[in-house]
Amino acid sequence: MSELPLLAKELDEADELAALRDRFVLDEVVYLDGNSLGALPAHVPDRVADVVRRQWGELRIRSWEESGWWTAPERIGDRIAPLVGAAPGQVVVGDSTSVNVFKALVAAIRMAGDGRDELLVDATTFPTDGYIAESAARLTGRTLRAVTPAEVPSALGDRTAAVLLNHVDYRTGRLHDLPALTAAVHACGALAVWDLCHSAGALPVGLDEHGVDLAVGCTYKYLNGGPGSPAYLYVRRELQDRFDSPLPGWNSHAEPFGMSPSYAPAAGAVRGRVGTPDILSLLALEAALDVWDGVSVDAVRAKSLALTDFFLRCVEEYTEPGRVECVTPERHAERGSQIALRCPDAGEVMKRLIARGVVGDFRHPDVLRFGFTPLYVGFRDVERAARVLGEELA
Repeated sequence: MSELPLLAKELDEADELAALRDRFVLDEVVYLDGNSLGALPAHVPDRVADVVRRQWGELRIRSWEESGWWTAPERIGDRIAPLVGAAPGQVVVGDSTSVNVFKALVAAIRMAGDGRDELLVDATTFPTDGYIAESAARLTGRTLRAVTPAEVPSALGDRTAAVLLNHVDYRTGRLHDLPALTAAVHACGALAVWDLCHSAGALPVGLDEHGVDLAVGCTYKYLNGGPGSPAYLYVRRELQDRFDSPLPGWNSHAEPFGMSPSYAPAAGAVRGRVGTPDILSLLALEAALDVWDGVSVDAVRAKSLALTDFFLRCVEEYTEPGRVECVTPERHAERGSQIALRCPDAGEVMKRLIARGVVGDFRHPDVLRFGFTPLYVGFRDVERAARVLGEELA
């Protein structure tokens, strides 16, 4: 009989983050899809009900000032900032990841200057980033070149304006070397733009420490902000007075209520705002971020690595040799907070897993993807998931 169930119990009992599970609405399902949509923090429904009934229903228009609606994008940005290694005043929340990628890329190209006519994009990126990069290049008259992160250093040159990279590959869970790649981009005089969708809330990012120029990310994965919750934009403080948004709106105007026919950008990261913010989603996100109170990102990372290590050990014991292939790097320095397993019938296997209460997801054509959110996933969850997987693959 396997010793893994007992070991999982012992690991859960020693887990310093285990109590955080009570901050979420969970059931008997093993939920390993938090890298697509995070679980619901337990206190969010009551907070959203207050926003709807009192702030909107009773205070109405007064809530823009009295309930802090107007300042929510910057206030919530400052809540996210420590989770991505940024000082206050550099993160603004609003719009979608795609819109923020567009803002960041075009602004980076403009800051790079006319002498640089090439834009590099991660060839393995989530498709939308590639679409946006192609559009940004076309609109600014630049040439777009897709390269893998490993190829970036040799692809850089005096023509490079900006480079768009993913911190963690959404298919494989590979963690790319943000410090080294950012340094290489800067060495050639270009700007580095990072997509943090699959890293923020799962591992340390260090935007300020590593001199990242611009970064974007969603909030509905490891930050648990809810379906379609607004994304965020990071603009390094030293670049804020040069940040020229391609989407200037009244919310980013120096005098938004002056209704001037000419545009004058506000100071600071506020330049990243565009139009009227989505208050209901914003304030749901603000409430969701409360689960991070007192939580260290370093502790989350340590548990993430322990969970994924344990999952790989369990998969090795519970599945027949050669039935699945792990495409996520084994080295901790190259691993995000997910494990991707390749098998020929992955789509049907995932359907059977979900029917048995193990929820991951499938990526075409043959990848089973399992996301590990340390705030609410435990080691017994991991052991059960691998055991059920082994049974379904047998």
